[in-house]
Amino acid sequence: MKKALIASTLVLAGAMTGCSSLNTSAPSLPLTGAVQSDVKADIEVGEKITGKASVTQLFGLLTLGDSKKYADGVAYGVGSTGGALPLPIGGASLVEKVKSSAAYNAVTESGADVIVAPRYTVEQNGYGFFGTIDVTVEGYKGTIKSIK
Repeated sequence: MKKALIASTLVLAGAMTGCSSLNTSAPSLPLTGAVQSDVKADIEVGEKITGKASVTQLFGLLTLGDSKKYADGVAYGVGSTGGALPLPIGGASLVEKVKSSAAYNAVTESGADVIVAPRYTVEQNGYGFFGTIDVTVEGYKGTIKSIK
Protein backbone atom coordinates (compact mmCIF):
# COMPACT_ATOMS: atom_id res chain seq x y z
CA MET A 1 0.00 0.00 0.00
CA LYS A 2 2.80 2.38 0.92
CA LYS A 3 4.65 1.65 -2.37
CA ALA A 4 1.50 2.32 -4.37
CA LEU A 5 1.03 5.63 -2.58
CA ILE A 6 4.62 6.66 -3.27
CA ALA A 7 4.37 5.61 -6.92
CA SER A 8 1.09 7.47 -7.45
CA THR A 9 2.53 10.56 -5.75
CA LEU A 10 5.53 10.49 -8.10
CA VAL A 11 3.30 10.08 -11.16
CA LEU A 12 1.07 12.97 -10.02
CA ALA A 13 4.10 15.18 -9.33
CA GLY A 14 5.52 14.36 -12.76
CA ALA A 15 2.23 15.17 -14.48
CA MET A 16 1.95 18.52 -12.72
CA THR A 17 5.44 19.71 -13.64
CA GLY A 18 6.16 21.28 -16.97
CA CYS A 19 8.13 23.84 -18.84
CA SER A 20 7.27 27.14 -20.45
CA SER A 21 8.80 29.30 -23.18
CA LEU A 22 7.99 32.84 -24.34
CA ASN A 23 9.43 34.38 -27.51
CA THR A 24 8.62 37.82 -28.91
CA SER A 25 10.05 38.72 -32.29
CA ALA A 26 11.50 42.16 -32.74
CA PRO A 27 12.72 43.81 -35.90
CA SER A 28 16.47 43.69 -36.13
CA LEU A 29 18.90 45.74 -38.14
CA PRO A 30 18.15 45.60 -41.84
CA LEU A 31 19.94 42.96 -43.86
CA THR A 32 22.19 44.21 -46.56
CA GLY A 33 21.36 42.72 -49.88
CA ALA A 34 20.05 43.81 -53.21
CA VAL A 35 16.86 42.59 -54.78
CA GLN A 36 15.87 44.22 -58.02
CA SER A 37 12.43 44.20 -59.50
CA ASP A 38 10.53 46.30 -61.97
CA VAL A 39 7.35 45.74 -59.97
CA LYS A 40 6.30 48.63 -57.75
CA ALA A 41 3.51 48.33 -55.21
CA ASP A 42 1.67 51.26 -53.66
CA ILE A 43 0.67 50.12 -50.17
CA GLU A 44 -1.47 52.24 -47.87
CA VAL A 45 -0.55 51.65 -44.23
CA GLY A 46 -3.51 51.79 -41.87
CA GLU A 47 -4.37 51.08 -38.26
CA LYS A 48 -2.81 48.50 -35.98
CA ILE A 49 -4.15 44.95 -36.40
CA THR A 50 -3.86 41.79 -34.29
CA GLY A 51 -4.40 38.10 -34.91
CA LYS A 52 -4.29 35.15 -32.53
CA ALA A 53 -4.08 31.38 -32.87
CA SER A 54 -3.41 28.50 -30.48
CA VAL A 55 -3.11 24.72 -30.44
CA THR A 56 -2.81 21.95 -27.89
CA GLN A 57 -0.65 18.92 -28.63
CA LEU A 58 -1.14 15.59 -26.86
CA PHE A 59 1.72 13.09 -26.60
CA GLY A 60 3.61 15.01 -29.31
CA LEU A 61 1.34 13.53 -31.99
CA LEU A 62 -2.30 14.57 -31.66
CA THR A 63 -2.99 18.26 -32.31
CA LEU A 64 -6.20 19.88 -31.07
CA GLY A 65 -7.52 23.30 -32.04
CA ASP A 66 -5.40 23.37 -35.20
CA SER A 67 -6.77 25.76 -37.79
CA LYS A 68 -6.92 24.59 -41.38
CA LYS A 69 -6.40 28.12 -42.75
CA TYR A 70 -2.92 29.62 -43.05
CA ALA A 71 -1.25 32.65 -44.63
CA ASP A 72 1.59 31.80 -47.02
CA GLY A 73 5.02 33.35 -46.66
CA VAL A 74 5.03 33.55 -42.84
CA ALA A 75 7.46 30.70 -42.05
CA TYR A 76 10.59 32.54 -40.93
CA GLY A 77 13.37 30.05 -40.23
CA VAL A 78 11.35 26.83 -40.52
CA GLY A 79 12.74 24.13 -38.28
CA SER A 80 14.33 26.48 -35.76
CA THR A 81 11.57 26.94 -33.24
CA GLY A 82 13.78 26.96 -30.19
CA GLY A 83 10.89 25.58 -28.20
CA ALA A 84 10.24 22.62 -25.98
CA LEU A 85 7.64 20.89 -28.18
CA PRO A 86 8.71 18.43 -30.88
CA LEU A 87 8.35 18.99 -34.60
CA PRO A 88 5.29 17.40 -36.17
CA ILE A 89 5.65 14.65 -38.73
CA GLY A 90 5.96 15.95 -42.29
CA GLY A 91 6.42 19.65 -42.89
CA ALA A 92 6.95 22.91 -41.08
CA SER A 93 7.16 23.06 -37.34
CA LEU A 94 3.94 23.40 -35.41
CA VAL A 95 5.04 26.85 -34.17
CA GLU A 96 5.42 28.07 -37.76
CA LYS A 97 1.95 26.74 -38.62
CA VAL A 98 0.40 28.52 -35.64
CA LYS A 99 2.23 31.74 -36.61
CA SER A 100 0.85 31.38 -40.12
CA SER A 101 -2.65 30.80 -38.76
CA ALA A 102 -2.41 33.92 -36.55
CA ALA A 103 -1.32 35.96 -39.59
CA TYR A 104 -4.27 34.60 -41.59
CA ASN A 105 -6.65 35.58 -38.78
CA ALA A 106 -5.18 39.11 -38.60
CA VAL A 107 -5.46 39.64 -42.36
CA THR A 108 -8.97 38.25 -42.77
CA GLU A 109 -10.47 39.93 -39.69
CA SER A 110 -9.08 43.35 -40.69
CA GLY A 111 -9.53 43.09 -44.47
CA ALA A 112 -5.82 43.78 -45.01
CA ASP A 113 -3.80 42.61 -48.00
CA VAL A 114 -0.55 42.39 -46.02
CA ILE A 115 0.71 42.88 -42.46
CA VAL A 116 3.22 45.71 -42.31
CA ALA A 117 5.99 45.27 -39.70
CA PRO A 118 4.58 42.08 -38.11
CA ARG A 119 5.67 41.19 -34.58
CA TYR A 120 5.00 37.68 -33.28
CA THR A 121 4.68 36.67 -29.64
CA VAL A 122 4.95 32.90 -29.18
CA GLU A 123 4.17 31.31 -25.82
CA GLN A 124 4.81 27.58 -25.39
CA ASN A 125 3.88 25.58 -22.32
CA GLY A 126 4.75 21.90 -21.88
CA TYR A 127 3.19 19.72 -19.20
CA GLY A 128 4.65 16.28 -19.82
CA PHE A 129 1.83 14.59 -21.75
CA PHE A 130 0.55 17.71 -23.47
CA GLY A 131 1.66 21.19 -24.47
CA THR A 132 0.12 24.40 -25.72
CA ILE A 133 1.30 26.99 -28.23
CA ASP A 134 -0.30 30.46 -28.25
CA VAL A 135 0.71 32.99 -30.92
CA THR A 136 -0.25 36.64 -31.25
CA VAL A 137 0.79 38.73 -34.26
CA GLU A 138 0.63 42.51 -34.20
CA GLY A 139 1.34 44.87 -37.07
CA TYR A 140 -0.27 47.45 -39.28
CA LYS A 141 -2.95 46.97 -41.92
CA GLY A 142 -1.47 47.17 -45.40
CA THR A 143 -3.80 47.68 -48.36
CA ILE A 144 -2.38 47.40 -51.86
CA LYS A 145 -3.60 50.40 -53.90
CA SER A 146 -1.79 49.57 -57.14
CA ILE A 147 0.92 47.38 -58.62
CA LYS A 148 2.93 48.70 -61.55
